[in-house]
Amino acid sequence: MHPRNVWQAMSAPGFLLSAWPWRAAAYLVTGAVVGAVTLVGIVAAAAAGGVLAVVVVGLPLLVLTALAGIPVAQVERHRLRLVDRDPAPGRHRQPTAAGPWAWLTTRLRERATWRELGYAVLFAGLLWPVDALVVTTALALPLSTVATPLLMATVGEGEEAKVLKQWTVTTWPTAFGTAVLGLLLLALGAYALGLAAGARAELARFLVAPRDGDLGARVVELTRSRVRLVDAFEAERRRIERDLHDGAQQRLVALTMALGLARLDAPPGPLADQLAKAHGEAGKALEELRELIRGIHPQVLADYGLKAAVDDAADRSVVPVDVRLELSGRLPRAVEAAAYFVVCEALANTARHSGAERAEVTGGHRDGRLFLEIRDDGRGGAEAGEGSGLTGLADRVSVLGGKLSLSSPPGGPTLLRVEIPCEWTERFA
Repeated sequence: MHPRNVWQAMSAPGFLLSAWPWRAAAYLVTGAVVGAVTLVGIVAAAAAGGVLAVVVVGLPLLVLTALAGIPVAQVERHRLRLVDRDPAPGRHRQPTAAGPWAWLTTRLRERATWRELGYAVLFAGLLWPVDALVVTTALALPLSTVATPLLMATVGEGEEAKVLKQWTVTTWPTAFGTAVLGLLLLALGAYALGLAAGARAELARFLVAPRDGDLGARVVELTRSRVRLVDAFEAERRRIERDLHDGAQQRLVALTMALGLARLDAPPGPLADQLAKAHGEAGKALEELRELIRGIHPQVLADYGLKAAVDDAADRSVVPVDVRLELSGRLPRAVEAAAYFVVCEALANTARHSGAERAEVTGGHRDGRLFLEIRDDGRGGAEAGEGSGLTGLADRVSVLGGKLSLSSPPGGPTLLRVEIPCEWTERFA
């Protein structure tokens, strides 16, 4: 298995004979060069912008200085490939409009731009001298020591050689011994280069190419996409309900009426009996279709709002239900739909499982939130995750930024509470 980065390479055998030490050295050497160039560029742009700011000409230079981290970060993401093969993409957002002004305002407002500028300043002021020092210590000095016999044969004319300009070697055995020591130092220096390059790469990735990106921005975008999916789902439900109501239901109504008229005109006998049976089956199919339409998206909810829809659901409940909702307007459609189906599911569970004699639905809108409470006097012991149907509704409520909680101790009572942040879309007079 090929190492993905310098850390994996150092933990594997054969590191010294691989290309990774030289890749680490190249990363640090190019870092020293790029850092020195970055220092000159930032200092020159900031100084010129500060001097010329009094005549306004320097303001664009100051803006360019603020954006200096972007090209530096781009270069750093490319340099990371020397010691880390994992992709290091940028995390800048796309401008909301075309043109340089939209691009500029987007860059100046996002956190990644200022994080990259901070890295550029740190790179120019501190990191590149460290890169140069590590390369000099771990690579240049051991290579100079390894070259002692060559220096003695050339510069020293076979008589002497200066080792690191600190001590003099005058014999060949000592020169070759110094070269062997240099090889040992070079091996240690290779690991030192790997450690330094790995640490520098981790710092660069953290600041200019975080693996998780701008988590806050991604969470916001994910939340928005989930809300858009809910809105699309509600629109599709309303379309299906409308098609069934205006299409299939009307055809069944016409069929039922036709069968009824034919039944009246038919003489007594087997044909009249078959028509009566067909008329009854058509009536049952029409009633089932109406229940299906009401379950998909009740027309009363679309036309009159949440309060009327809850009153209708309470009238159809097997268990008597008291409704006290204080709503003086219409709420967003997705909120009304989620709240309505939570109430319907809770009342259905009450009728099927609780053994309750009465139920109660209360709530209202205050402080920018819709509050609903559904309680019954049943036996309790209900849990949202045991086939009650409330788990999916809880997810649906959470998409809207709300929360659903259930309290149902053994012996009762059972209380289901829903909170959804929302604002009025229409107020009643």
